[in-house]
Amino acid sequence: MKEVLLDQLAACHDDESWVKSSKTILNDISVAEATWKPDGNSHSIWEIANHLIYWNEMWLSRFMNEDIFENSNISNEETFEMDLKMDEESWRKTIRRLSNGFSEWRGIITNCEVSKLEGRIASYFNAQWWNVISNLCIHNAHHIGQMIFLKKLVRLNETDDVLG
Repeated sequence: MKEVLLDQLAACHDDESWVKSSKTILNDISVAEATWKPDGNSHSIWEIANHLIYWNEMWLSRFMNEDIFENSNISNEETFEMDLKMDEESWRKTIRRLSNGFSEWRGIITNCEVSKLEGRIASYFNAQWWNVISNLCIHNAHHIGQMIFLKKLVRLNETDDVLG
């Protein structure tokens, strides 16, 4: 169980396996590329990174604090919002924060007891922790795929602009 979760977290973070990892995808993206949107209804790469940070940190906090349910007035849509300056330093901090979250999860999983992973979350459908963490990885993989697609689109858009 631990090995599967650690493998899933590594695939999302920095292990080149079936898909590109978040670290690889975000490494060479500029601020302009990170904030670009193909239309008014889509989220930018930076917004998606914020969304992942929110959920990864929220579930990590719950795991470490024995499922203390934090009542939040934040809607899912609000987790995408950007409240930082849109400059290179802020973008690099966002990338580091996402990366650090994956590293923290991997460290916690490595060092926790299997019984903790088998434990149930009473306030969340009585689900087992290993299942919730696995689904968190699926959530990350889904959004990393969106970031890959947006990166390709923004670079195609840049090429079209140059070619006029």
